[in-house]
Amino acid sequence: MRSPSPNLFYRGDTMSFTEANYENAIIQLFTGALGYTHAYGPDVPRDYHSPLYEDALLPALGRINPALPPDAIGEAVCRLKSIDAGTLLQRNMTFTDYLQNGVPVRYFQNGEERSALVYLADYQNPCNNDFTIANQWTVIDGSEKRPDVILFVNGLPLVVMELKSPTREETDASAAYRQLRNYIHQLPSLFTYNAVCVMSDLTTSKAGTITSGEDRYMAWKTTDGSYENTRYAQFDTFFQGLFEKARFLDILKNFICFNEDGENTFKILAGYHQYFAVRKAVASTRRATQTDGKGGVFWHTQGSGKSLSMVFYAHALQEALESPTIVVITDRNDLDDQLYGQFCRCASFLRQTPQQAKSREHLRELLAGRQANGILFTTMQKFEESREALSLRRNIVVMADEAHRGQYGLTEKVVVREREDGGVEAKTITGTARIIRDSLPKATYIGFTGTPVSAKDRSTREVFGDYIDIYDMTQAVEDGATRPVYYESRVIHLKLDRDTLALIDAEYDRMAQNADPYVIQKSKQELGRMEAILGAEQTIRSLVDDILDHYENHRENLLTGKAMIVAYSRPIAMEIYRRILKLRPAWTEKVAVVMTQNNNDPEEWRKVIGNKAHKEDLARRFKDNASPLKIAIVVDMWLTGFDVPSLATMYVYKPMSGHNLMQAIARVNRVFGDKEGGLVVDYVGIAAALRQAMNDYTARDKQNYGDTDVASSAYPKFLEKLSVCRDLFHGCDYRDFLTGGDLEKARCITGGVNFILGKSVAQNDLPEQERARYIFIREALLLRQALSLCGSLAEQADRCEATFFEAVRAMLLRLQAGGAEKQFSLGDVNQRINQLLQQSIQSEGVINLFSDIQGAFSLFDPKFLEEVANMKEKNLAVELLKKLIAEQVSIYRRTNLVKSERFSEVIQRTMNRYLNGMLTNEEVIQQLLKLAEEMAAANAAGEALGLTPEELAFYDALTKPQAIQDFYQHEELIAITKELTQLLRKNRTIDWQRKESARAGMRRLVKRLLRDHHYPPEGMEDAIQTVMGQCEMWTDNAPL
Repeated sequence: MRSPSPNLFYRGDTMSFTEANYENAIIQLFTGALGYTHAYGPDVPRDYHSPLYEDALLPALGRINPALPPDAIGEAVCRLKSIDAGTLLQRNMTFTDYLQNGVPVRYFQNGEERSALVYLADYQNPCNNDFTIANQWTVIDGSEKRPDVILFVNGLPLVVMELKSPTREETDASAAYRQLRNYIHQLPSLFTYNAVCVMSDLTTSKAGTITSGEDRYMAWKTTDGSYENTRYAQFDTFFQGLFEKARFLDILKNFICFNEDGENTFKILAGYHQYFAVRKAVASTRRATQTDGKGGVFWHTQGSGKSLSMVFYAHALQEALESPTIVVITDRNDLDDQLYGQFCRCASFLRQTPQQAKSREHLRELLAGRQANGILFTTMQKFEESREALSLRRNIVVMADEAHRGQYGLTEKVVVREREDGGVEAKTITGTARIIRDSLPKATYIGFTGTPVSAKDRSTREVFGDYIDIYDMTQAVEDGATRPVYYESRVIHLKLDRDTLALIDAEYDRMAQNADPYVIQKSKQELGRMEAILGAEQTIRSLVDDILDHYENHRENLLTGKAMIVAYSRPIAMEIYRRILKLRPAWTEKVAVVMTQNNNDPEEWRKVIGNKAHKEDLARRFKDNASPLKIAIVVDMWLTGFDVPSLATMYVYKPMSGHNLMQAIARVNRVFGDKEGGLVVDYVGIAAALRQAMNDYTARDKQNYGDTDVASSAYPKFLEKLSVCRDLFHGCDYRDFLTGGDLEKARCITGGVNFILGKSVAQNDLPEQERARYIFIREALLLRQALSLCGSLAEQADRCEATFFEAVRAMLLRLQAGGAEKQFSLGDVNQRINQLLQQSIQSEGVINLFSDIQGAFSLFDPKFLEEVANMKEKNLAVELLKKLIAEQVSIYRRTNLVKSERFSEVIQRTMNRYLNGMLTNEEVIQQLLKLAEEMAAANAAGEALGLTPEELAFYDALTKPQAIQDFYQHEELIAITKELTQLLRKNRTIDWQRKESARAGMRRLVKRLLRDHHYPPEGMEDAIQTVMGQCEMWTDNAPL
């Protein structure tokens, strides 16, 4: 066997950490840290037309199956070699079944024919298997190819790796992916036996399967299931995390499956978050079966593969708990159908066919007809038909999907309500969780959710226990498991008045409470007013006009053009549908209504809504990217558990909050091709509810050389830039790169990247151009350019050191560009910038909800304002200044009501004059800049007076009437203000502004204090009103 070379490769007169070096580093990692054997392809005598490593295969199978005779082993090898029927995917499915469950063989022993399974791996004893890493392994299948690296397990080529040079900017992991796709087409015999494909360029390492698109290749960012340091994981974390022997065997057997759906069948490799979470869930369930039956809560954000995690969990339980019966519960029929469908498509992997219970009695029969096994689906409503126990078996595991829903109550409660005749009646309500527990009293319960359990929700933990694993939205976006979701407010386009918005806010408050039937009935009566407002003909007209304008100008030609409109109610959904078809009569195939049917529906509705088969057809068409159906109008259906990866736009015309809101907007966060993210367009003012819900979610130039004399210009420049880079790396030990082997060099490179990123994070208060990462990338580029001119003059040690800096620079550039994303050409950059500029001008402000930027610029930074004012695009400058200042006023309002009202009036007056043509671009920019200066001065005014921001707010409230400042001495006003602030701080209680008695008490305190200081009567009422208003804002935003 040939050992990997420790030497650096040369390009001309310079040194470079090439693809060959990186290949050697990988081999050293596998042979050293992971204990694999290395095989150099040309040194292994074999038949190049067979991709199998037969010298390892036959001894391994004999060792793993010691009770079977050589004939049985030989028969198994023959079957492995003769997998040639069907497509590559079908052949791979056959092999995967052999790999996970054994090869069925028939053989003769003592003249008698027998049958047995020949196992291809010993999953219980990792040391009993043969693990080999091979490079330069030639395969001939029509054409002759040599993949970079192949991993063999017991002689089976289970992993193909394609590596790219870490230091060549023109190649990256995307190029590796394209090479893998070429190999799949050119060497089908090799990929018949493939389990995992890997693309890597040191910066980016990701794994996928033979059916994975590039967007479905995933990183492996941990070796122990921790999410603590996964953002910039070291390159070796990927390989050690995925290919550690015992874990790799576990993945091969329990975490690779096929989603079988005819022509849409694809192969699935679990992500690192799914693998570790399922293993934690199995361990938690095993403990719960012996204790209190609370398996815990499994929180993985929507779009990150929660349904498939449930499949992997159900599969793993079969062995861990000796074939338990699994009951899967959802709270809606459509969700039951969707999850049941997912399990059915993985039935081969589960090795049993899931069943749906049609009724409670049917569920009883399904449970009684077995003592083990079975995956049964039902809805919680079926449990409410009776309180009698369905089964007393202990080996039942209940998997509850979306475990956070409010009907999970463990206790009985008495609801008292008033009858129409004036009498009072009491009724005992039993929580659904209690009913289910009584029906399956000895079962173990585990909850799965894509949205977090609210801090206020104790019942979910009472039923299921604490979190098993948390994979939140920020982590999912960073990993590429989901896409970011952006928000755009267009409430102003409907001209909704303050009363309407207040009504919506009131509904949020009501939804936040667990309401009994009486309150719900009363709420329906009150919300009839909102139905009338949101469903008014003029409002619907404005809504649809704006949606059509927004869709046709901005979203129709994006990806597949799929969009969803969420309507407040069923009647409003129908009105939106009618209005769209009135304006666009040719869109009969393009838009559809998806909602439940009601016996009282008008006849014309029935033709639009259709029956169950019609809804299933709509679902199929909406998921079909080539279908003309592009816009779905929904009310409740399709807002949870319905996945259309290409869906990129959601128009929201329905108040939602908490997990309902997060479930809904997650419809647009699925990964699809080059989809940048999903857009939620808000028409009812969900921003506050969205921010609250999000709080629950986030638990992260070329240099010209004038002198052509190399010795006098380039070489001194090289030494200068080398010194600069050394200074930037002061405190980072990279000596191993200069003296070590390829593995040490690779580790030094990733260590250097993390060192520079760490320095940049510590410099978060500095402008981007002054941070270590920006400076290093610039200086290292100049170093490389200088070295390219004076390589013959530079010492070897200096060249080697420059190679290190260049490798770090290239990796930083990849990270900056998004890892595996392509390098952008000038045309790409211009197109992207133009799109961003247009979006800034045309929208009402798009906000990335999941941005991981920790710092923030100051609106009052003169340098920043000057940069905006000096932009060539004056229209854009006006828009930016207007939005930025308006946002600052909104923030300022929380602490100073009086000044914010004045600033708002100035903005509105200025913009009105601008829109009416009375001000030029330059004039309005100057007006806005002047306003920003006034706001900055107002910010500093409190400090000049010796007042805190809170005290300054009340000072402004008291001095709002100009005459007051003439009535008191300056010192008196300061004293009154401080006394008032202290009084309010001392007497406020939680939610005081919601209680009329508490509000009245606060008013009396303010009034008494003002009287004591002889505040003029003619201004007192206004002052009290302003103080109370400011106090409410202050209370909402200040800590208790």
